[in-house]
Amino acid sequence: MGICMSCSSSGNGDEIIIPDTYENAVIIDSRSDRTPSLIGSVYSQKGSKATNQDSAILQQGFGITDGALCGVFDGHGMNGQFVSKLVRECLPNFLLDQNNSSTNGEDYVEEWSKACIGAYQLMDDELKRRENLDCSCSGTTSVTVIKQGADIIIANLGDSRAILGTSSDNGELMAVQLTTDLKPSVLEEAERIRSRRGRVFALQTEAHIERVWLPDEDYPGLAMTRAFGDFELKDYGIIAIPQISHHHLNINDKFVVLASDGVWDMLSNDQVVSIMASARPETAAKAVVDAAVAGWKRFPHLKMDDVSASCLFFHESSQNL
Repeated sequence: MGICMSCSSSGNGDEIIIPDTYENAVIIDSRSDRTPSLIGSVYSQKGSKATNQDSAILQQGFGITDGALCGVFDGHGMNGQFVSKLVRECLPNFLLDQNNSSTNGEDYVEEWSKACIGAYQLMDDELKRRENLDCSCSGTTSVTVIKQGADIIIANLGDSRAILGTSSDNGELMAVQLTTDLKPSVLEEAERIRSRRGRVFALQTEAHIERVWLPDEDYPGLAMTRAFGDFELKDYGIIAIPQISHHHLNINDKFVVLASDGVWDMLSNDQVVSIMASARPETAAKAVVDAAVAGWKRFPHLKMDDVSASCLFFHESSQNL
């Protein structure tokens, strides 16, 4: 259950959205020429909750003809599923609107980095303006990768994660983590929360999970330190400013994988890379999600989280790995 389609299956700028449990993952082809290619896939599967609060995207032709955008958004709170979908729908246009550079200019990496900062702020402002959508204690994480030419720009907000699959000098495929899981357990993040009078601590019933709480109330207990929405905590250190990083691709770099924490709770970076090594682009995201779901099933006492992945290959076929 989920969605997994190649970008070559998309229409000219049209979204492909499969109904029922497939609706939270989408592929968009923005290119005018629609040159056939297989660059990746997205897949999303509902966990034990009533609705799937994850959303994922893979957009071909983003910014430039051979550009791409992939993203994963992990909603939380009562309205998390609506927040994650709205971010998936609006953030790509905000990113494009905020980029003021020539897409072929030498400074496009810097300009895309600035665009990410501006777009994420606009997205948070948009959520706050939505009077019919209560985001006081609902929100979403966001991890996005923009590919432009031989460069990728990574923007991370929360505890979803992006990894790179690359070959070492001896030809061994290995994982490189591109983002930091921005949780209260990260010292710098916790210091910011506490400096704004927010509190960070773990409940006795889940001593392994530190959460963010209001100054004088054991509420709402957010398990990440950056997010869209969650306006109840925005005065106490929760921010919508993404961590930005950049990587210049080389011949050894094979693919990038973005996934919600439902994947990383069950699979290591190396395990995901190993799965990707034997997967085709159009089935890679499903393979990752299926492996994570199998991991959850080994712990029947746990409530399975929603599980989503967006995979982008830098070559037409994974057989080059």
